[in-house]
Amino acid sequence: MTELSRNTPQFYLTAASPCPYLADKFERKIFTHLVGERANELNDVLSHGGFRRSQNIAYRPACEACRACVSVRAIVDAFKPTRSQRRVWQRNRDVIGIEVEPVPTSEQFAVFRTYLDDRHQDGGMADMTALDYAMMVEDTFVDTRLIEYRLRDADSGVTGKSKRPLLAVALTDRLSDGLSMVYSFFVSDEDRRSLGTYMILDHIRRARDLGLPYLYLGYWVSGSPKMDYKANFRPQDRLGPSGWVRV
Repeated sequence: MTELSRNTPQFYLTAASPCPYLADKFERKIFTHLVGERANELNDVLSHGGFRRSQNIAYRPACEACRACVSVRAIVDAFKPTRSQRRVWQRNRDVIGIEVEPVPTSEQFAVFRTYLDDRHQDGGMADMTALDYAMMVEDTFVDTRLIEYRLRDADSGVTGKSKRPLLAVALTDRLSDGLSMVYSFFVSDEDRRSLGTYMILDHIRRARDLGLPYLYLGYWVSGSPKMDYKANFRPQDRLGPSGWVRV
């Protein structure tokens, strides 16, 4: 029975709660646990079906009267940056992204905490503690990594690293056909850099370098200002009733 429960996913449905994206709407989610030796394989399959990962949970919206949440993935080889995105890339030429082990640090948490306080005071993550953050990073059985972004220093060209203060962080999963951006955050006093856009552009580059065709961006929600930016990375696939459709 134990072996069955660890290798055969069991799905559950949450109770209805206020939607964080659309006013006067309620959301429900279907979810399962990502544990055991097959967690990485299961995360891969479920991601292809529109699920997202949070710690050792994979979830997908299952709202009764709403289908506003649409899974999107950028098509790496066909992607063409807009003029605005090219400006963002040029504006951050002095930034270096460094892949590190998925281990939480106090520096990461300080940026994370400030990011939540400045941008998501009313969000579901607003009360997260240092322990909660550590679990978000470490509590997983899947292939994941952290990318830390810093300004280049004098030795970056040789070491590929930097000792400058942390600017941004992306928690990213490696799938069989792409990278999946699980969560990202950044300092609040560098608005002109558009670091959120820059991290997506950098992940498209990383996926291309790895020979992976897609960058999974999570849910785009039409009518939600919080999610509008995801529609700007085109061409992209959107998951509908008949499967992934290119936009």
